[in-house]
Amino acid sequence: MSNLSISDMARPAPPSPYLEGLNPEQREAVEAVEGPVLVLAGAGTGKTRVLTTRLAHILATGTAQPWQILAVTFTNKAAREMKERVGRIIGEAVEGVPWLGTFHSISAQILRRHAELVELKSNFTILDTDDQLRLLKQIIQAENIDEKRWTPRHLASLIDGWKNRGLLPDQLGEEDKWSFAEGRGQGLYQMYQDRLKTLNCCDFGDLLLHTLHMFKDHPDVLAEYHKKFRYVLVDEYQDTNVSQYLWLRLLAQGTGNICCVGDDDQSIYGWRGAEVDNILRFEKDFPGAHVVRLERNYRSTEHILAAASGLIAANRSRLGKTLWTEDSGGEKVQVRGIWDGEAEARFVAEEIENWSSKGRAYSDSAVLVRAAWQMRAFEDRFIMLGLPYKVIGGPRFFERAEIRDAHAYLRLVRSPEDDLAFERIVNTPKRGIGDTSVQKIAMTARAMGVPMSEAARVMVTTDEIRGKARTALQVFLRDIDRWREQAEHSRLDELAEIVLDESGYTAMWREDKTPQAAGRLENLKELVRSMGEWDTLEAYLEHVALVTDADRASDDDDEVSLMTLHGAKGLEFPLVFLPGWEETVFPSQRSLDEGGTRSLEEERRLAYVGITRARERAIITFTANRMIYGHWQAVIPSRFIDELPVDHVEAKSETGYYDGGPGRESFTGTADPMASSYSSPGWKRYQTNTQSGRKSDPPTINAKATLIESGGSDKTGKWQAGDRVFHDKFGYGTVKKADGAKYTVKFDKAGEKKVVESFLRDLP
Repeated sequence: MSNLSISDMARPAPPSPYLEGLNPEQREAVEAVEGPVLVLAGAGTGKTRVLTTRLAHILATGTAQPWQILAVTFTNKAAREMKERVGRIIGEAVEGVPWLGTFHSISAQILRRHAELVELKSNFTILDTDDQLRLLKQIIQAENIDEKRWTPRHLASLIDGWKNRGLLPDQLGEEDKWSFAEGRGQGLYQMYQDRLKTLNCCDFGDLLLHTLHMFKDHPDVLAEYHKKFRYVLVDEYQDTNVSQYLWLRLLAQGTGNICCVGDDDQSIYGWRGAEVDNILRFEKDFPGAHVVRLERNYRSTEHILAAASGLIAANRSRLGKTLWTEDSGGEKVQVRGIWDGEAEARFVAEEIENWSSKGRAYSDSAVLVRAAWQMRAFEDRFIMLGLPYKVIGGPRFFERAEIRDAHAYLRLVRSPEDDLAFERIVNTPKRGIGDTSVQKIAMTARAMGVPMSEAARVMVTTDEIRGKARTALQVFLRDIDRWREQAEHSRLDELAEIVLDESGYTAMWREDKTPQAAGRLENLKELVRSMGEWDTLEAYLEHVALVTDADRASDDDDEVSLMTLHGAKGLEFPLVFLPGWEETVFPSQRSLDEGGTRSLEEERRLAYVGITRARERAIITFTANRMIYGHWQAVIPSRFIDELPVDHVEAKSETGYYDGGPGRESFTGTADPMASSYSSPGWKRYQTNTQSGRKSDPPTINAKATLIESGGSDKTGKWQAGDRVFHDKFGYGTVKKADGAKYTVKFDKAGEKKVVESFLRDLP
């Protein structure tokens, strides 16, 4: 008989160690294991800890066995981290949780067990992207469709989108049917699916699509998994597409014990199929759902959180939450108005160097851009200063394929002996000069001891290369000769634009309908723009060679991180720079044109994500001028800047960063620094007109004028109308109008500009 008293036996057990340290809301989310649960986890609120602790809690309490839990993540890395964290909590390995993984890996497991139900064998092969494109190319060619106009990559992108929406070929609507090859998209999709089954293959989209329709068509199979899975846990629910959403709903119909963790304010992947509505309608999909809001932030300061919360409050499609922290105060979010993109890069580099001089690591800082083309100016500046950096989520600017291709064209224009450049672009874009022809040219060049371009000139007069390939090669060689002549009297940026257009290279990416194509075109525009700063092709290519050599020489782990805002999700840094907050850049004009209000709200969520990456300091910059399509244009600040709460922002003009070197003179700030950034009358008029629905030309001179006024002077001007002057950035020009210390100058190359006297000087 036990010696314990009744009170001893009735005494509650001490709390489990893994629950200690959780705040009340986190603990509520962990312990609410029955029924549907939605955990709205704001940025930096401990989402991953809650999800892993919840899984560990279910296992530790014996509520379910490891094989009775379905835990879905978006990446293999996240799945591995979850297993490791759960193992540390419960003190044992969790390899016995067989259904913890990504949507695709779990779907593959299910599909292999029931492959015959979708006309496959259990040993089916999963195709990678290259094999998928090769198969689609075969189908397009067999149907006598012009693959230059209707590319396999475009069709692959469409098919991926259809599968993300859970659509089989016979379920496409009229708009989808006509989105490829004048109404033949549906038939090609069906041929592709039939061919995959013949080859006993799947692509990644099929893993979910086949499983989803198998569940719908075979209720007995679905019932089997209802019995198997007592609990369903889902990470990053706001990023699910339609197919994933339907897949989860079907599986959750069993016990109803589904817990989804996500943040509607961080849904930023609409361009790849994510539907924010999935998380917004959770309570309708699962009546009686228990919603837990995680609002206590453990990452950022009070001002950073308040600024981010004030910004995102402008979105209407959200469930609503307000982040807070016990880390009161801190630095306000800084907003800086700067003259142009190059000055912006100088400002950021100088701030990072100041940061480093105080003993802080370079790796504690990050520059987060809206689009990859913005990186070029920062990379150039960082390399010039020897400031270590790394590009996360993609290659450095000069390492990108489209930039290497453009450089290869220019290298061949400069030097006919450059065989590497010749090989790279002789059939890019496709001209019908196949690998066999290129190999023949290379062999002839080696036998003759001459460059490939010279061998090609000989071979187009003989029969070694015939038909279409010979004609295409003749045209290509004539083009190179013509561009070489134009290089003698053309500006470098003009030459680059001519070469890229006349070669068909720009058209190739313009006709490419994949999501990456638009970014490649923007990178090419930025490349052309940057070339305007160089006098000769030789000097520019030498600069590129030195830059790339410096890149290879750097192996320092203590580096500034440079990445897009999309790539920064899930990361955090003490110091974060957010450049390019201007209309048409951020929010992206392309996004607004294609998606309207829905895309605007996603752009605002992206801004929210950017601000909340910062732990200690967040610095937002916008410029008064951008080089757009080869011409300087005045631009206006992003509407997102005006949506930041004033009490948590320190705004100031930094026009002193526009200059010509060590002797630059700084503009003085205005008495009210907010006036020099985003509260100017022109911007407010633009906002009012936009909100009232009236179309209005944006006040394109406003931001520029504000910066000029902040450095104005009452003294009599030094020059008069008709005088010739020199500007370190814009070059030679003629004064058209003098207004005190302000001038309107018609520059020979840059066009008409309004500038302040301190930036002009007599002819050198």
